[in-house]
Amino acid sequence: MDFTRDALYQGRRLRTLNVIHDGIREGLAIEVDTNLPVARVARVLERLVSLRGTPKALRSDSGLEFLAEVYTDWCQAKGIEMRYIQPGKPDQNAYVKRFNCSYRQEVLDAYLFANLGEVRSISEHWLTVYSEQRPHEALGSSPRAVFRAKMRETKNSNYGLST
Repeated sequence: MDFTRDALYQGRRLRTLNVIHDGIREGLAIEVDTNLPVARVARVLERLVSLRGTPKALRSDSGLEFLAEVYTDWCQAKGIEMRYIQPGKPDQNAYVKRFNCSYRQEVLDAYLFANLGEVRSISEHWLTVYSEQRPHEALGSSPRAVFRAKMRETKNSNYGLST
């Protein structure tokens, strides 16, 4: 998980919470708003757990949202290990950093947004294409969704949100 920042055309700032599955580099969520407090982060993760199951671990930096009691209590209640990258070592969270780079180039820097609804709509479409249609070389040039389906067929026990 990681955050990105940008602004609407009028200058109003926005943030996105980007959540990916490290194993297959699938984008799981892009949450967009002007403010994303820790309670909102927990709600996004709860929604993902209800859709995908409980992950063994979540990797993030040690930003305030990921150190807050609401987040740490939520992880502990779910039995999820919190894996924090070392300060100044973004390469320890390289998959989400690469995802953020693609998202920034192809969405945030490619459009002038008038409102949050536009950001959400375009981000949702982009995430669907990224995860369901775009091939990934490390997955045998299969789209992430195809690879995920193959994993389910083989009942791979390592499948979860992120490790």
